[in-house]
Amino acid sequence: MPRLISRTRRAALLEAVLRGLARLSLPAVHRLGDALGWLLAALPNLPRRLAARNLELCLPELDAAARARLLRASLRETACGMLELGPLWCWPAERQRALVRASQGEAAFAAAVAAGHGVIVLSPHLGAWEVSGQYISSRWPITSLYRPSRLGIDTLVRSGRERLGARLVPTDAGGVRALLAALRRGEVAGILPDQDPGRGNGVFAPFFGVSANTMTLVSRLAQRSRAPVFLACAERLPRGAGFCVHFTPCSPAIGREPLAESVAALNADVEAAVRRLPAQYLWAYKRFRTRPDGEAKLY
Repeated sequence: MPRLISRTRRAALLEAVLRGLARLSLPAVHRLGDALGWLLAALPNLPRRLAARNLELCLPELDAAARARLLRASLRETACGMLELGPLWCWPAERQRALVRASQGEAAFAAAVAAGHGVIVLSPHLGAWEVSGQYISSRWPITSLYRPSRLGIDTLVRSGRERLGARLVPTDAGGVRALLAALRRGEVAGILPDQDPGRGNGVFAPFFGVSANTMTLVSRLAQRSRAPVFLACAERLPRGAGFCVHFTPCSPAIGREPLAESVAALNADVEAAVRRLPAQYLWAYKRFRTRPDGEAKLY
């Protein structure tokens, strides 16, 4: 019981902090994020250790000084991403919509949706992925997979993500069926593609030259539905100016057999997007947690 009470209190405190941040302007929130990111870069902590390890694994071509600069920039962006959740989940819909200052590649995405065969949209841990989902849901019907928050703030998270029209479904067989049904209706199916699905739930494919346990759901959905696949990324603009949403068509190989080549194409497309905005990727995530049998742990 004490642990349950403690978790409840932590959730209440976190929600109070996020709602408090929603009282600030986005530039003010990002200034706080810059300060928090500076602390993360200066002091020993788990996010810094994980980000440094991932940068070492994924970008060995960078010298130590360049990698250190990218690490500091990444931690600042990660901190901004954490703190901006308050405004993104709590602000009124019109104020949220106004945060997107521009978009690139949207015409191709809109044409694909208008074709009526459904579109699979992937929002990796790059930029403000919450903004990507909100922007799409404000324009097109979208059904997205959702895993309940471990932080105990599900009500806030769900209301923040669904307030502009998104429909969230669980990460189980029923959720997958809901994604297929949305595609058959000519709608959008949203998936976060760069999570480690756990041992036995994915296949290994290269990601920045490192074997990464990768979900097969995107490949199987694309193969079964024949729907085109796009990447969507909301680039965080400097000094809290807002966001620019980038839409990029993915390789047609994702929708083809064999599965190993499809999954490799998926990771290649995510990698290409990350290389365009390396500081805004969530390098502090244990992307390579699951290793092939017999291979040593990387963290």
